[in-house]
Amino acid sequence: MNPLAADLDEVLERTAVLWKGMRNARLLITGGTGFFGCWLLETLLWADRKLGLDASVTVLSRYPEAFREKVPHLACNAAVTLHSGDVRTFAFPGKRFTHIIHGATDASATMNAGEPLEMLDTIVEGTRRTLSLALACGASRYLLLSSGAVYGKAAGRVDETCLTAPDMTDPLSAYGEGKRLAEWLCAVCRRSHGLETTIARGFAFVGPYLPLYRHFAIGNFIADALEGGPIRVKGDGTAVRSYLYAADLAVWLWTILLQGEAGRVYNVGAEEDLTTAQLARAVAAEFTPPPEVRIEQRPVPDAVVDRYVPSTERARRELGVEAYTPLGEAIRKTSSWVRENGRSTVGATR
Repeated sequence: MNPLAADLDEVLERTAVLWKGMRNARLLITGGTGFFGCWLLETLLWADRKLGLDASVTVLSRYPEAFREKVPHLACNAAVTLHSGDVRTFAFPGKRFTHIIHGATDASATMNAGEPLEMLDTIVEGTRRTLSLALACGASRYLLLSSGAVYGKAAGRVDETCLTAPDMTDPLSAYGEGKRLAEWLCAVCRRSHGLETTIARGFAFVGPYLPLYRHFAIGNFIADALEGGPIRVKGDGTAVRSYLYAADLAVWLWTILLQGEAGRVYNVGAEEDLTTAQLARAVAAEFTPPPEVRIEQRPVPDAVVDRYVPSTERARRELGVEAYTPLGEAIRKTSSWVRENGRSTVGATR
């Protein structure tokens, strides 16, 4: 029994009208072994089994053996082929793909800080390579998994018309600026070659497969709580975020791929915002007894608040998607999944 069965059934119910367009589909997913990728694979394989789609998916991975070890039920599925290679230079698989989803960029704060040129090169050249493949194999749709980082340090809730950008004098802008260039490459490819590209700008998420020990605040808080606490807020607790549950994320991504307007950008995330201090307390409230919350720094008077929250009005209005899962339920589901499945499947490698 798949421990995500209830979530997968809900995703299938909310995307029922989409899957007829995936009958006999042949997909390529880059970044298919990370957080987004695992959910795309879980939901695709579930729909394939339930609906008899006869779909297949090729997953590009730098470390296919590590992926097989961590999530064998995905990697060893008969509909899945693992293709080894670096997203910048991989050999084309020599087959036709109907749909390509490109997300092979590790959202690593460590890499962004320590190897910004490597980060930028991976994003830009990986996008160029997958777009070339899409044109060579005649793909009908191409989805770029971009990021809200393209807006830089924008104030307030940003929508897709916002033209703020990362600070070009800051080397830490490599990730956000790389995603901007990736989006530009998609626009050029669509205008020059007619490829139907769509773009999903992701914000913050929670759910099974989310890495617990990296720079994702909610993952760290859940890890602290599972270990009995205290939950440590390493900053001053004033940063503002919002969190979309992973199953809801999958609904949004499949909808954008299959129904999004070509050339259109869609923010992907939740609008219910809260500070990291409030988030830590929300995580604590889902445990019995609630662990202590420790905020390690004091707020700086008059400091600019770090906000990373999208407006999702466009996606909700045009595509009919919603943030279906309340945050408390999302925290409970994620924590329960980690308890039952252990940390070995968390943050599956790319």
